[in-house]
Amino acid sequence: MPITKQKHIRYYALDRCFRNKSRRYYIEDLLSECNKALQQCDCAPISERTLKNDLNEFEDIYKTNIDHIHDGYGRTYYRYSNPDFTIEKAPLTDDELAKLKDTVLMLSRFRGLPQFGWMEEVLTEIQTKLHIDGHTESIIGFESNEFIKGLEWLELLFDYITNQQAVKIEYQPFGKSKQYFTISPYYIKQYNNRWFIFGQTEGQNTPTNLALDRITAVEPTNCKYIPNIDVNFTEYFDDVIGVTIPNTLPENILLRFTPSRLPYVLSKPLHHSQKTIDKENGIIEITVKPNRELMALLLSFGEDIEVIQPEHLRNEITSKIQKMQQNYHLCK
Repeated sequence: MPITKQKHIRYYALDRCFRNKSRRYYIEDLLSECNKALQQCDCAPISERTLKNDLNEFEDIYKTNIDHIHDGYGRTYYRYSNPDFTIEKAPLTDDELAKLKDTVLMLSRFRGLPQFGWMEEVLTEIQTKLHIDGHTESIIGFESNEFIKGLEWLELLFDYITNQQAVKIEYQPFGKSKQYFTISPYYIKQYNNRWFIFGQTEGQNTPTNLALDRITAVEPTNCKYIPNIDVNFTEYFDDVIGVTIPNTLPENILLRFTPSRLPYVLSKPLHHSQKTIDKENGIIEITVKPNRELMALLLSFGEDIEVIQPEHLRNEITSKIQKMQQNYHLCK
C-alpha cells in the first residue's frame, strides 16, 4: 500500500510514542502527537478514525506488533511488543523500494555530466543496497554509522531551512547544562560521520554551529526568520578542515611525513590547498585556519608526521604529546 508524505509524518510520530518507555500514550495522546507533527509540516490534522486505520496499517507495513495495554481504569495505552523495535531500523517496504529504484534509474541518466559528479558515489551506494543491478550479495562497502545520534532531526531541519522557519533548539552539550537557541537555520553539513546545523542567532555576527547528536528537541517559533545574505556556504569551509571556523586568518602550515606515510597523503590530500614542497624529504604545505579538527587530524598520524611551522602549532602538538606520554607513564 502506498505511503504518502503525510502518512510518513504520522508513522514517525507514532514510532516515537511506541518506543517511549517512560510515558503511556493513550489514543488521544497518539492523536495529539500525530497532529503536532502534521502542523509543523503545514499538513491538515487527522481524525481518531484515521488514526485507528493507521494503527492497523502500521503493523502490516512494518511487520511489527503493537501491544494494547489496559491500565486497570478502563483505558488502553499503546507500546511496541518488542521494546527495541523502531521503524528507523526497519527494512524498506515494497512501495518504498519500488519508488527508490525508479528514482535511482532516473538519476542514472545524469551520470558523466561534470556538475553531477557527486552522484557517482551516492548512486553506487544506493544501487548496492537495493540490489538494482541484480546482485543479491554486497560487493562494495561504504563507511557509515547507523547508530549515530541526531539523524532523526535531519529531515525536520531540512524542511525548516527550505521553508525559512525560525526554530527553538534544546541543546545538551557534553558535561554541561542544557542550552536553548532560537536560530534561523541555513545549512546542514556532515563531517567525520557527524552532522551539524548552521544558522543565525540574534545578536551574533557569525553563524552558530550545533551538532545534531546533542540536540534534544526542535520546535518552530514565532520569531522572525533572518534571511542569509552574508554567508556563501559553498565557500564558507574553504579555509578549514572540519566545521569549526576560528576568527583568524589562514596560515601556511608545513608538515613533514615519513617515507612510508607520504604516498597516502599525496593520494588523499589533507586539504584542497595542499602543495608538495619537497617530495624527497616528505614536506607538504597546507593553508588553513588552525582549529581542533586540524589538531585531531595531525595527531592521528602519530609518529609519521612532524609539524615544522608555524611555531605555535608545533608547540601545541608538543604539549599534547607530552600529556599523552604522562597518561601512559601513569599506567606503568
